[in-house]
Amino acid sequence: SGLLGRLQTSAPTVRALSSSKSFSQNIPSCLWKLGRLNHVAIAVPDLEKAQSLYKDVLGAQVSGTVALPEHGVYTVFVELGNTKLELLHPLGEKSPIASFLQKNKTGGMHHICIEVDDIKAAMTELKRKKIRILSEEPKIGAHGKPVIFLHPKDCHGVLVELEQA
Repeated sequence: SGLLGRLQTSAPTVRALSSSKSFSQNIPSCLWKLGRLNHVAIAVPDLEKAQSLYKDVLGAQVSGTVALPEHGVYTVFVELGNTKLELLHPLGEKSPIASFLQKNKTGGMHHICIEVDDIKAAMTELKRKKIRILSEEPKIGAHGKPVIFLHPKDCHGVLVELEQA
């Protein structure tokens, strides 16, 4: 009745769990596929200091600064072995990054970007699943590809960008 009895009692539970369907079999098939993490975006109050940190201190390969007026940001990409960091700095007073930095004076993680193989199919299905998309149509992002943003309140507090692969 001691330890041996408890082990024998729990054995059927272990067998039942091991014979159940795997997690991936429970995921419904979609008309689109989620791909790799493209980048993690970080809002920075001082773009030159941030560039210097990654380039001069950490030794990363850092791109030049690119202005994206349609998104109200300056962007710089930091190349990592398996993904990128995107440094974001406000371009104009109406920039969403300016309002982010008003709330987060020292900067911080702004969003994650995940690639998808079919952004239009993703939009259709996500709308059907009541996930809010922050624009009616995709915009061209920093990599010259269509992007959309998903409402953070629908994504557990994370602003998610989807980018056409």
